[in-house]
Amino acid sequence: MAIDDLERVKGVGSATASKLRAAGLTTVEALAVTPAREVAERSGLSEEIAFRICDEARRLMRFGFIKAADLWEKRKSMLRCTTGSRRLDEILGGGVETQAITELIGDYGVGKTQICMTLSVMAQLPREKGGLEGNVVYIDTEGTFSPERIYQIAVSRGLDGESILGGIIMARAYTSDHQCLLIDHLFKKCPEENARLVVVDSMISHFRGEYIGRDELSQRQQKLNQYLHKLLRLSEAYNLAVVITNQVQANPAQFFGNPEQPTGGHVMAHACTHRVRLRRGKGGTRVATIIDSPYLPESKAAFRITERGIEDSEGEAPEDEEE
Repeated sequence: MAIDDLERVKGVGSATASKLRAAGLTTVEALAVTPAREVAERSGLSEEIAFRICDEARRLMRFGFIKAADLWEKRKSMLRCTTGSRRLDEILGGGVETQAITELIGDYGVGKTQICMTLSVMAQLPREKGGLEGNVVYIDTEGTFSPERIYQIAVSRGLDGESILGGIIMARAYTSDHQCLLIDHLFKKCPEENARLVVVDSMISHFRGEYIGRDELSQRQQKLNQYLHKLLRLSEAYNLAVVITNQVQANPAQFFGNPEQPTGGHVMAHACTHRVRLRRGKGGTRVATIIDSPYLPESKAAFRITERGIEDSEGEAPEDEEE
């Protein structure tokens, strides 16, 4: 489906299509994966019309029961983007995959943002070189995005730094509401910009800072859950990769084992496809561990942060983490 194919949906005329586009729903894919109540709320259409045209869009996209063999064929369209580290790619099954959310978990300074910026360079490479042949949308919630660092990574890898910077569409989110608004716009922005990678660094930061105490925990989790599922629908609708970063929190009541746990609770755990824990290793290395995935086994890989972004560390196996 092309960007301007909304009129192919039965019941969508020029007037309805204009309302949908004004609401940021510019493609049949976006209409098919968006809840009808949300379509009605954002476009001003009645719920009856919204339910009907969403159902028609899903029928047009063949979003119904299919055989597992057909799903297997569909999954062959899935792409993988290299992280820049061969060993990290290996534990990820070949790289960061499309049609999924990959979550990077860790405390400050372990390399979450460095991986995101390296991926923003690598995603623009041709597929035969491990890229996705597309642009990148980068939502920065903590002010850690650095164009100078992107340029350094690109040039160190023999690429045109200015061209790579031109392929990254960046937005700075200042509040959780602003972050949610930017995610809403992705359904329009990604096909317009030929984006094949979406980065949200970090997903949880503003929610932790604005929803304080147990009284607001339920509201925070509901909103977080809503927008995580939007990102997952986005990845499936447009066959792109979504990478988000997550923070950790310490449990002072835990006396044995690692007291640090990922923030976001069960909502974050259920919504993300692949969860990768990052920790500091000995000798300046970082260690990535797959802690949850539908099919990737629990495994570790060591890497280093260099002027090239991230790349393999020396040695055959990950070094033990520092306590």
